[in-house]
Amino acid sequence: MASELCKTISVARLEKHKNLFLNYRNLHHFPLELLKDEGLQYLERLYMKRNSLTTLPENLAQKLPNLVELYLHSNNIVVVPEAIGSLVKLQCLDLSDNALEIVCPEIGRLRALRHLRLANNQLQFLPPEVGDLKELQTLDISTNRLLTLPERLHLCLSLQYLTVDRNRLWCVPRHLCQLPSLNELSMAGNRLAFLPLDLGRSRELQYVYVDNNIHLKGLPSYLYNKVIGCSGCGAPIQVSEVKLLSFSSGQLTVFLPAEVKAIGTEHDHVLPLQELAMRSLYHTYHSFLKGGQLLVLWLTAAPPSVCRLLTC
Repeated sequence: MASELCKTISVARLEKHKNLFLNYRNLHHFPLELLKDEGLQYLERLYMKRNSLTTLPENLAQKLPNLVELYLHSNNIVVVPEAIGSLVKLQCLDLSDNALEIVCPEIGRLRALRHLRLANNQLQFLPPEVGDLKELQTLDISTNRLLTLPERLHLCLSLQYLTVDRNRLWCVPRHLCQLPSLNELSMAGNRLAFLPLDLGRSRELQYVYVDNNIHLKGLPSYLYNKVIGCSGCGAPIQVSEVKLLSFSSGQLTVFLPAEVKAIGTEHDHVLPLQELAMRSLYHTYHSFLKGGQLLVLWLTAAPPSVCRLLTC
């Protein structure tokens, strides 16, 4: 296997190959043959998927100075080293399905980078220097342990596709709405409770996926004319636990929507929004009644505060 690997690399060097495929080689270390002498000066794309690499050499950029695409999917790399920042021509970096815990700040020096894939790792944060990637178009950081997004992410002015599914995000920074080129945003399977009101205001943003955020109860109005994925959002109301609210006048009985049913018990505080809704409903239905006829609102075990509210 070792002799075959050396032969493959030697041929690539002699024939000045631009692409080198070293996938599925069971490599535990970066091949020394790649770093020998002047390295592979003409190499532009290096594929090393599904090996067992744990780190990258410090002189990688010196030996592979013209590298444009680097695919390291499915290895055991724990840290993205500082040396990665010297690959100044790099446009695509795939480190998905590794064991990454740290991405060094030097990644912000990859000014030509367009596609960065860090999915399926163990990242708890990303350095703010990610915001220095002005040419970045695709960022996939799904299936990590992120609690927040990079502080300066809104400075990635070319970002079009952002995927942060299956992390631990509680909120979305409002400055994310400032991304002028963002077309697709996927945040499914997080812990989001709300979204910025400005999200979706940009005409460029057309696809938003927030599925399986069980604490998320509503969407900004700007998203209503976009393509939205929101299944599994919001905790469902158990009908057996609510009291059914209705209006009754003579033989007429009108049941209110499910959203109005969950007013609560006599010990619950009536929120201003609920008060406004009840008053509005009272005046609406009162206009349908004949003069002198009373509108009767009844609620099973109705709290006195609600009854007093509607007879004001």
